[in-house]
Order: sequence, then C-alpha cells, then structure tokens
Amino acid sequence: MATKQPSPFIGRWRIVEMEQWDRDYIDIEVPGYIKFDKGDLGSFQFGTVQGEIDWRVETYGDSSRVEFSWEGENDDEPGCGRGWAELRDGGLYGRLYMHKGDDSWFKASKK
Repeated sequence: MATKQPSPFIGRWRIVEMEQWDRDYIDIEVPGYIKFDKGDLGSFQFGTVQGEIDWRVETYGDSSRVEFSWEGENDDEPGCGRGWAELRDGGLYGRLYMHKGDDSWFKASKK
C-alpha cells in the first residue's frame, strides 16, 4: 500500500507582500502569516484581519493549488471570505477575498 505524501502546502508561511497593504500594516499586530495544517484546517493573520481556514487542494491540468474559505475578524468586526494559493518558485502566491469587501494578492515564504 502506497504511503500518502503530505501536501507541500502544509506549514506556516510568512506573508511578505500584499497588493492592498504595506509591510507595516501586514505586521502591525503579529508577523503576517498563513498556515495550512493537516486535516484541511489552518489560520491566517495580517494587520487587523484574522481567520480560521478550511482548505482543499484542487488540480488544474498539470498544476494544483489550495483553495480555502475563512471565517474570523476584520477590524474587530465579524469577517469571512475565500482565497486560493499556488506554489511558484519556492514561494506561495495567492489571492484573499473578503466577503463584500476588499481582495488582495499575496506572496508568502516558508517560515
């Protein structure tokens, strides 16, 4: 019986750049991060936005990406949304969407 390899997305990734927010905002409360845990759960925080995520790996042709929904807080108000990320050149690149609000691409590196 073949052993299932762990997903290359699993782990804590440091958010190093975002389209909508600068590094000072990304790290205002904690160093910005996104984390994918075993069991298809995880979390993220940048600035005053934080959430718990529910993720799955989806395959598109020869590549795959992680797609997720999230629920948490956005500026001390309840928040939710969705996002996706893919591995490229050793980094994690994706987009995070806030329900009825902003969206931004992000770049992250493995911690």
